Amino acid sequence: MRSSALLAAIFLSSSLAAASPATDSALDSLSRVHQFREVRVSPDGAMAAWTESSRANDAAADATTTVWVKELNDAGAAPRRVAEPARSVHGLSWSRDGRLAFVASTDSSGQTQLFVVDKPGADKSGRAKPRKVTDLQGYIASPEWSPDGRSIALLWIAGVTRIPGPTEATVADTGVVASKIDEQRLAIVNLATREVTAISPADMYVYEYDWSPDGRSLAYLASPGAGDDNWWVAEIYAIDTATGNVRKVLTPGTQVANVRWSPDGSTIAFIGGLMSDEGSTGGDIYVVPASGGAAHDLMPGRKSSPNWFRWLPSSKQILMTESLGGQMAVSTLDIASGSVESLWKGPETVTFAGDPNMSAVVRSGWTHAPEVWAGRPGDWKQVTHSNDSLHPMWGEVKSVEWKSDNFQVQGWLVLPEPYDPSKRYPMVVDVHGGPAAETRPGWPRPTLPLQTLSSQGYFVFMPNPRGSYGRGEEFTRANVKDFGHGDLRDILAGVDTVVKNYPVDDQRVGIAGWSYGGYMTMWTVTQTHRFRAAFAGAGIANWQSYYGQNSIDQWMIPYFGASVYDDPAVYAKSSPINYIKNVKTPTLVVVGERDGECPPPQSYEFWHALKTFGVKTEFVLYPGEGHSFHKPADSRDVFERLVKWFQENMPASSPAASTK
Repeated sequence: MRSSALLAAIFLSSSLAAASPATDSALDSLSRVHQFREVRVSPDGAMAAWTESSRANDAAADATTTVWVKELNDAGAAPRRVAEPARSVHGLSWSRDGRLAFVASTDSSGQTQLFVVDKPGADKSGRAKPRKVTDLQGYIASPEWSPDGRSIALLWIAGVTRIPGPTEATVADTGVVASKIDEQRLAIVNLATREVTAISPADMYVYEYDWSPDGRSLAYLASPGAGDDNWWVAEIYAIDTATGNVRKVLTPGTQVANVRWSPDGSTIAFIGGLMSDEGSTGGDIYVVPASGGAAHDLMPGRKSSPNWFRWLPSSKQILMTESLGGQMAVSTLDIASGSVESLWKGPETVTFAGDPNMSAVVRSGWTHAPEVWAGRPGDWKQVTHSNDSLHPMWGEVKSVEWKSDNFQVQGWLVLPEPYDPSKRYPMVVDVHGGPAAETRPGWPRPTLPLQTLSSQGYFVFMPNPRGSYGRGEEFTRANVKDFGHGDLRDILAGVDTVVKNYPVDDQRVGIAGWSYGGYMTMWTVTQTHRFRAAFAGAGIANWQSYYGQNSIDQWMIPYFGASVYDDPAVYAKSSPINYIKNVKTPTLVVVGERDGECPPPQSYEFWHALKTFGVKTEFVLYPGEGHSFHKPADSRDVFERLVKWFQENMPASSPAASTK
């Protein structure tokens, strides 16, 4: 680990020019967006609940979150707040009789507890006030009511309040490394006695779970060892809630998410597929007998990526949301035939809850900030108006499709604002992370909002190359053992398509990305001189050294086919550092000091090599930040540096190339 003095020197190595008014305005606007992270509909369809987060001001380090409810059968009923603002509120869950549970922080230490609201729709008499039902020490999450409403299951890491996950800032290693592993247990809270009992084995880390319809068992996804590292090899188990007896249901051949027990108790369904990050879900929907056996793919060959589902009461159909060629859809899947019926489809990102008769969604698009809507799918009416005053600070967004090798590829193009088709403009290519992810339509967050470069006079191109979600498992798996090669061909073919059809100055095209997008930036500048400037955020320079440095090496085996010790060549062929002498492109490199997913040594290695060969570069290391940045000032600094870098090396205004 570098000394704090050197860290500070690198962080302050170059003075940052004041941000432009357009950059300031865009970042200030995005920091004021109210975010809706969860929405749930009561089992009888009568009420919706959601969480809403906002910051007190642009510089506030922490947002506060509240819980709101609304009666869906009364169009005139106003939303009612049922919990006071807190630093952390999550895990909304309805009981069958209409009680609402959630987890909320209780003090500045980050400690959370379980709360229950017995009458969420009550009037102002105070009957809607939540009551605390646990006094636990440690991190708790994901509460779910038992079918009989007498208990609530949850996930619990005893004695640890930090938020788990590989994108969070790592804790500095000292002493005997990995001598202690945090265990996330499956626990049950008896509501009558408030007793909390951990029931899953102590040596297993539980990621998610679901009650059986009779309440006698829980199906769960778990693996031994460190939780951040082993989600990629997790298996499905079932545990008897009375005896604690555990049986294995399935050792899947893929990564797994969204484990759900069918209403008739006979089947367990899940999303299985090649997933590079826990929480970034895509694949096919599978079913397996609850007693164990072989899993069956319900949708082989479908050109979409389901990311959430629930069973419908008949146990004959599943309701799902899926990514579909740049759009999202709410669809039903028939278990017997595998046929799919779309209930709604559009160029938006939606978080869905409910059923085909009544639902609530968080809708976010290129032209509208997130809000809660409710109604039948496709006939939603707006419920919240927290972001009504916000308007896009970027140009029109177009969906672009092109052919690359044997694939049809899609991406998004943001036009400059204002836009004059008689002029030529520079363009920045924004490569998403993952790689199993995608750029979806949606209002940008303030962390790295490259769409807002549109207001600086740039086109912004956001491709979804092979390895992305949205076109089925064959497309998502198409970069296995081929990182950087086929996906770069897709990106370059997309750039060619845009340049052919829009007034882009081909001599002023840059590239940027974070995480896998940061890797792709590093890789791209070693493979082509087409790009005039580059930004590599939390990138990977050397897959061979990365294997032994990162905290989540299990994700790599499905992509590379073997460990680096067994097949070093497959790692070497995709490592930018092996082609570093080719680089001529000015490259800005940034990373968080405590990033365990894409560790700082990778950025050091790339930056050091660029310096050695005289390539213009700058490296910024952000103290205390992990893979995901949480300090608004740091996120703002990253974006302001990015804007300045492109303005210096690929200005938006070039007299020699300003007209067609």
